[in-house]
Amino acid sequence: MRIAIAGTRGIPANYGGFETFAEELSTRLAARGHSVTVYCRARHTPALYRGVRLTYLPAIPHKYFETLAHALVSTLHLLAHRVDAALYCNGANAIFTVLPRIFGMPVALNVDGIERQRKKWNRLAKAWYLASEWMATFCPTVVVTDARTIQDYYRERYGKESVFIPYGAETGKTEGSGALAGLGLEPGRYFLYVSRMEPENRALEVREAFEKTRTPMKLALVGDAPYARDYIRRVRETRDERIVIPGAIYGEGYRQLGSHCFAYIHATEVGGTHPALIEAMGRGALVLYRNTPENEEVAGGVGIPFEPDELTAKMEQALAMGEEERAALREKAMARVRERYSWDAVTGEYERLLRGMASARGAATAL
Repeated sequence: MRIAIAGTRGIPANYGGFETFAEELSTRLAARGHSVTVYCRARHTPALYRGVRLTYLPAIPHKYFETLAHALVSTLHLLAHRVDAALYCNGANAIFTVLPRIFGMPVALNVDGIERQRKKWNRLAKAWYLASEWMATFCPTVVVTDARTIQDYYRERYGKESVFIPYGAETGKTEGSGALAGLGLEPGRYFLYVSRMEPENRALEVREAFEKTRTPMKLALVGDAPYARDYIRRVRETRDERIVIPGAIYGEGYRQLGSHCFAYIHATEVGGTHPALIEAMGRGALVLYRNTPENEEVAGGVGIPFEPDELTAKMEQALAMGEEERAALREKAMARVRERYSWDAVTGEYERLLRGMASARGAATAL
């Protein structure tokens, strides 16, 4: 098939979950013989990456317009370069999925979580996300949700059935640890937090809870965000020498951090399935996670849940546990990812979905 993926910043991934998703899915689809194009915002590599065609188009570098502007120009390009099926990411782009459908191209839309709940958006942006939720129920051919809780939300609020396909992750630890030394970290001697540093991801609360934790171990707060300078400045305002805040780290360095941490802390309160949580579990990390329905769906039974005011106590609980108990949770976390969140299985489900949409269009055209 000819497949296009739009609505992300592009690949190779160097921003967030949708970009990692686009890279993992597109390269696997290409390896299976499909012709795959990913629309990108900024040029990082040549026009071909691991068998995937990269199409670079401009965007407006603005907090509120960048995603929409790039999705619009990607859609216009797509209309002139037809594919058998397209996959859009981000519910905010719902309005653009109707145009390829009008021109005979089936479109799946991965809506992610309930984005309008994020504190970074103003009233207009939240209103747009709310309108986009509604448009997602009829603009694309198929709606994809990556968490059962989000699937339930669309069913209960809009009466819309969606296709559930989870996010994926690799399993197994990375042996190398060179990235740790550069940050002053030792294997097994640090807590790890990874996320975009935005208020609802609670990096500041994690830092403050760790400052009250009695341990010689360190805390690595890893992440960045392009439009959250003031919040990131607040996160960095610490005198605790145990805390390391290096910014965003990708690729092998990120894999090493997840493989060798004492425990991973997931404090995000908004969204669907969070990639960093699944990836940490796949690396065999001991996981402490904020107790939300979405996080419980992913890590229930294989990690340590915490309420907003419990994180310090839960970190000390993890420190006090016996090594056998910690090892059992780490193994269960890795096994859960193997069972539920394999990238190859996820790719197979998307392949079947996109092929089914293309076949249905072909049958309708023949009639």
